[in-house]
Amino acid sequence: MITDNAKAQIADFLKTLINNGSGKLGVGGNTTSPLALDLDVEVATVSPIAEKTGENVIQVMLEEIGSNIPSKLIREMGVFDTNGNMLDRVNFEAVGPFSGTERIQIFLTVEVE
Repeated sequence: MITDNAKAQIADFLKTLINNGSGKLGVGGNTTSPLALDLDVEVATVSPIAEKTGENVIQVMLEEIGSNIPSKLIREMGVFDTNGNMLDRVNFEAVGPFSGTERIQIFLTVEVE
């Protein structure tokens, strides 16, 4: 059993790890694998914003403006630590294409259990 205190400390650690790392958006989107090291097809690198929304819950946001990803269909996102190690990758139904005045915001909720 992991205690509530340990869950909170792990969530704090993950928040710091993510905020100091990077996020990526991609146009790949095949199934995820725990052995993967990067996105399938990266199109943008962004700064992630991670916030604790509960004692053991983190919400991560990746945001990009459309002028940096014109005419792209975004199908995957990833979160990386400062050493470039992929911490999480999520593929999803394509969103886009984006015009120069639009923006994409992707939210990922991580709960430490």
